[in-house]
Amino acid sequence: MFSSNDIHTITEFSRRPAEHLKRLSTSKRPEMYTLNGKPSVVMQDAESYERMAELADYADSILKIRKALSETGRPLDSFTEEFEVRMGIRD
Repeated sequence: MFSSNDIHTITEFSRRPAEHLKRLSTSKRPEMYTLNGKPSVVMQDAESYERMAELADYADSILKIRKALSETGRPLDSFTEEFEVRMGIRD
């Protein structure tokens, strides 16, 4: 997911934050920042992050719908009859 151009040190960021933020805004790609040679934080422009969050929510909804459709439920007639009796709306 990250190319070598997308990996920077936190020290680099702290020395030239405006340059890094401009690149993030222009490229729309997330960048990984390292601390002591290890991945520490990922930064991304707000617009791209919001889009990613929307897609994640959509994917989560699809998974929930698929799970619900795969479950065996009770027949609608059986539920309706019991519901009407319980709610006192049956003749």
